[in-house]
Formats: sequence, C-alpha cells, structure tokens
Amino acid sequence: MAKPPTRPKPCIDTDCRGQHSSRERVALAVSMCKKRGVQMTTLRRRVLELLWSIGRPAGAYELIEAVRLEDSRPVGPPTVYRTLEFLMEQGLVSKIESLNAYVPCVHPERDHDCLFFICSGCRASVEHEDSRIGELLAEDAAAHGFVATRRTIEVEGVCARCAEVGAA
Repeated sequence: MAKPPTRPKPCIDTDCRGQHSSRERVALAVSMCKKRGVQMTTLRRRVLELLWSIGRPAGAYELIEAVRLEDSRPVGPPTVYRTLEFLMEQGLVSKIESLNAYVPCVHPERDHDCLFFICSGCRASVEHEDSRIGELLAEDAAAHGFVATRRTIEVEGVCARCAEVGAA
C-alpha cells in the first residue's frame, strides 16, 4: 500500500528544535521550489533525501557513493557539486566549511543565519536559530561599514552523547 502524500507545512514554532520528519521537510522543499519556479529534479530531490537520511554532515563524495549504491547509476562529481550548489542557492542545504560537508536546512522557509554546533567526536551537527546573533552581527558589520552577504557560524565541541561515552 502506498504511503499517503506528505503535506508540506512551514514550521511556525519559534522555539522549534527541528523535530520534523524528513519526508515533511523534503515535501516542503519541493513545494518551495515549485512556488519559486525552479525545478526540483530527481537527482536534486535524491541528494536532499540522502542528506536527511544520513543525519550528519556529508561530503560530496559520500553522496556520490550513496547515489551509486541506491540508484545503481554512476553520477560524477561535477553533477553532484552543481546539485549541491542549487540546493544551497535555494536555501535548502548549508555547507559546513570546516568539514567540507553539507547538511539539510531544518527551516528553509525561514530567512535566518546559520549557526552550527559540530561534534568533533561523531561529526553530528545541530543547526540553531537565534535572531539575537544575526542582529548583533548586522550591528557590528554596519559599525565597520561592512555589508555581509552570507553569515555562517560554526562552533566545534563535543555533543552530549559523545561526552557521556567519554566520561564512562
């Protein structure tokens, strides 16, 4: 029996911790692309689904291998990089520069700065939204006569799970 289609729902919970299903988030991404008049191709959707299913930052070559294993078809690095570039331009994926890896945006429907907490143990990342950080960065940039075009903050440390394992 086929699963019923997932209805995309923008998140209105300002204190949300990103507890959404990947199906819902992918459906929202497809809906957003349709509204913007851009095409969500099969590969673009597949890469976004893979990023959600992997559950941690993933590099382009890891995605290439995952597509090859699941779809039994080769896909080249330029194609995957173009796909990731499209997904980033649409605000559906963010790049964690320090890891040279990509993660799906939990709330692509919101205009927000990216703040990531990255575990140095398991490489898990958590996207955090806090408008105070964006406001502070904008104020500081303006004070220096600087116009920021992209703001991503990465904080490296140890997640609770890895800290617990290390303490045992």
